[in-house]
This record gives sequence, structure tokens and C-alpha cells, in this order.
Amino acid sequence: MAQPKSESDWQKVFEYWRNEMLSWLYSLGISKEHVHELEVPKDELAHYSKRTIDFEYDFPFGRKELYGLAYRTDFDLKNHEKNSGQKLQYRDPETNEEYTPHVIEPTFGVDRTLLAVLTDSYTEDGDRVYLKLKPQLAPYKVAVFPLLGNKPELTKTAREIYDTLKKDFTVAWDERGNVGKRYYAQDEIGTPYCITVDFDTLGEGDTEKKNTVTIRDRDTAKQDRIKFRN
Repeated sequence: MAQPKSESDWQKVFEYWRNEMLSWLYSLGISKEHVHELEVPKDELAHYSKRTIDFEYDFPFGRKELYGLAYRTDFDLKNHEKNSGQKLQYRDPETNEEYTPHVIEPTFGVDRTLLAVLTDSYTEDGDRVYLKLKPQLAPYKVAVFPLLGNKPELTKTAREIYDTLKKDFTVAWDERGNVGKRYYAQDEIGTPYCITVDFDTLGEGDTEKKNTVTIRDRDTAKQDRIKFRN
């Protein structure tokens, strides 16, 4: 399914790659509303192309090309064959049929993709700025804080949680300043969740909250208490 065998089945393979490219974009968290498909007019096609689609994205500086998808027919291998004098046909191992493969060319750009992801993720909510990155793309999956960095009993428990989580995830540690500023700092780099260990965690406040921590969601800023041990 990766490449067409001939001119007779290129449309099916072209559609396959078109869907794959769109699925890739959406899997990165890029909004469908910001992605547009431009069918390149026939009089603007490259001489080797029978069909080309440009995938465009609405950047702050205007709508620009992000990716391209072109059907290059059998132009490439036939020209290589002609100029090299070498037979470049492919033999199907099941049918023994020989043919010159046609080429579907999807093109991607790492820099453009990164810029589109960052642009789409950047969110302003009042005085709060955050990167609404999909969790799998976030540099840190979770951040762990002691409520106060100068209280050894808080720091010890927070470190236990941090050490446990970092076995499976990339985890940030922060004990600087007040918790609110730490939340905002993690928002700006796209950390999906923040966990705070406070005096209730130790059972020094509300005893029913002992062995619970506050977990904060980046996108909603909502905080919930969850139990981390019995």
C-alpha cells in the first residue's frame, strides 16, 4: 500500500497517504480548523506531477505550506533507467510481474511541524499563559512540589513521590518561591500535571487528607486531591 504499482492504482495509494498525513497532524494536537488542503492547479504542477496537494497551516503570520503530497508517476525511475542504462524494474515475488514503480511523494518538515505545534498549543487565559501540548509531546509529564522548600518533612515526602514517578516518566522538581509561580512556570513549558505535597499530606492539617496530594490540571487549572498511598 506504500507505493502504487502503476498508473491504474495511484489514486487509492494517494488517498492512503493523504489520510496518513492528516492523521499525523491531528495526532500532534493540531486543530483541524487550522489545517487546509490546497489542490495545486494543473497549470501550476511540476512537470513530473500528475496531482499535488499542499497542506497549509494558519500561522500568526499567514497561511503557509506545511507539507506536500505529490504523485510523480513513473518519471523518476524511467529517467534513471534511461540515463544509467540499467534496468530498474521491480519484480513482484508472488506473480513474477515486472513493472516500473510509480512514486507517491509525501514531504514533511521538522521545523515547520514544531512551529505549528507550538503555535497551536500557545494559549492565553487572562494573566495565565500555557502550552496546551498533548501529554506525549510535553517535555515533562508531571512536576512535583513540596509546598514549602524549607520544610524537610514536606521535601522528604515530595522526593519519594518524585523518585517513584521518574522511573516511568520525565518529571520536574521545583521548590522555588511560592506554589502559584511554580504552577505558572510549568504552564509555560506545557507540563500537563503538577503535584503538591502540603501539610495535609502529612496528616498535620485535615487528618482525613493524610497521604493525599493536590494534583493540578494544566488546561483547566482545576485542583483535586488524590491518595498516593494507604
